[in-house]
Amino acid sequence: MRKVLFLLSQLSDIDLQWMIASGNKQSLRSGTVLIEEGRPIDNLYILLDGILEISASQLGERPFRLGCGEVVGEVSLLDSRPPTATVTAAVDSIVWAIPHDELQQRLDEDAGFAARFYHSLAVFLAHRLRNTYQRLGYGKDQPMDEDREYEDELSPELLDTVHLAGSRFDRALRQLLGR
Repeated sequence: MRKVLFLLSQLSDIDLQWMIASGNKQSLRSGTVLIEEGRPIDNLYILLDGILEISASQLGERPFRLGCGEVVGEVSLLDSRPPTATVTAAVDSIVWAIPHDELQQRLDEDAGFAARFYHSLAVFLAHRLRNTYQRLGYGKDQPMDEDREYEDELSPELLDTVHLAGSRFDRALRQLLGR
């Protein structure tokens, strides 16, 4: 599932409008490095169009590909450490860049926004952690359990709001890309 849906499932329409007003559209030519492993970054990025590749020494030789709606730079926002991977435009792409400084100021000033934003990141990171455990083989010898969540399944709480997130993202894409 695209990270932006986790984010927008928790944020309000007002929060989304603030993110649109505070960010800027950046066009990337194929091969452009957006984020370089080990180098600090200043933005949270949402991929609006195109494909980004994530590569890192610990990921092996085959990069991960990300499509429209993916978010990158969120971990560096949380822990202020440099990224552990390089993100490159695999094709001509468009991202929405939200400066970390402006985002941090909004998080500091608006407790409601901060609660919604951090909750969405926590839900996403929990989802990613569960999927990572499954890929590494944890629990493979356990029988299927109806009460257990499996890779790519969403929690009931997220299912209740994911359709709203999809509509918000579609509206944002139309506004940002003029579609």
